[in-house]
Amino acid sequence: MVEVFSAWLEKVKEKVLPKSTLGKAIAYSISQLENLKNFLLDGRLEIDNNRAERLIKPFMIRRRGWLFSNTPKGAKSSAILYSIIETVKENNLKPYEYLKYVLETIPYIDVSNKEEVDKLLP
Repeated sequence: MVEVFSAWLEKVKEKVLPKSTLGKAIAYSISQLENLKNFLLDGRLEIDNNRAERLIKPFMIRRRGWLFSNTPKGAKSSAILYSIIETVKENNLKPYEYLKYVLETIPYIDVSNKEEVDKLLP
């Protein structure tokens, strides 16, 4: 199916103006074909990013509230925490228990040791 799509793009490319909207879309599609094929390499990968888009929708809505975070550093911290929580939920973990575990464990590990820190990731 991907090969048929690729052949179609090459055929149609010659029939449209390169600077037109369609021409730009075709050129972009051709340039991204190798990336598109990645989902074929691993059955766990999805062909699109709709799931990721749905997950960041609440983040985008809350972003307006972060205008009042007082500082860019505060907004960045809020965004990082939100990202961690969403990753925890996506991995079927309970956010409260996960954060409690991390906060109780982190004082007793060497945070400069990447392997030890990686063990805390959801």
